[in-house]
Order: sequence, then structure tokens, then C-alpha cells
Amino acid sequence: MKLMQHAQILAYNPGVSPREGGLPGLDVLKKVIGSINLFGIIAVVGALAISAIVWAWGHHSGGHQAEANGKKGTVVAAGCALLLGAANGIVAFFSAMGTQVH
Repeated sequence: MKLMQHAQILAYNPGVSPREGGLPGLDVLKKVIGSINLFGIIAVVGALAISAIVWAWGHHSGGHQAEANGKKGTVVAAGCALLLGAANGIVAFFSAMGTQVH
């Protein structure tokens, strides 16, 4: 086969694109995922509070390891909150970028 024929085979567009209403239960799935996201955000609030307490306790008691772990936990919890809150935007951004690939 020629190189051009290989490129045409690889560049074949199957014509598949996301569509709402194609399968039953889409609304239920959206509610479940939204609830999981909310549960994750609530868990991150707890993790942030506990990490801040460990950080403060380590600082005031002279426990350098506890202080470092509290700082690390606070940063990780804040990062998780950022990702959970921005999940829809991140997926929408990369989905839009993916549609531009030809």
C-alpha cells in the first residue's frame, strides 16, 4: 500500500460525537456524579480542617514532622478542592480541544 492510502485509513472519521438523550438514565447518572462530586468537596473540607489543626498543633508544640505533614495536607486538600470545583470546566476545555484535532 502506498503511504497516502495508509494516511487515509488512519484519518478515517467514524462520525461519533457525544449526544444527549442517546441512552436512558443519563439524568440519573448526572445526579449520581454530581452527588459524588459534592461528597468529595465535603470530604476535602474535613481534610483541610484536620490538616490545618495538625499544622497549628505541630507549630505550637515544636513537632516539625507534624507541622510539615499539616502543611502538605493543607496544600493537597486545597488542590483537590480546586480540581473538584473546576472538574466541569476542565473536562469541557479538553473536550473542546479534542474536537479540534483532525
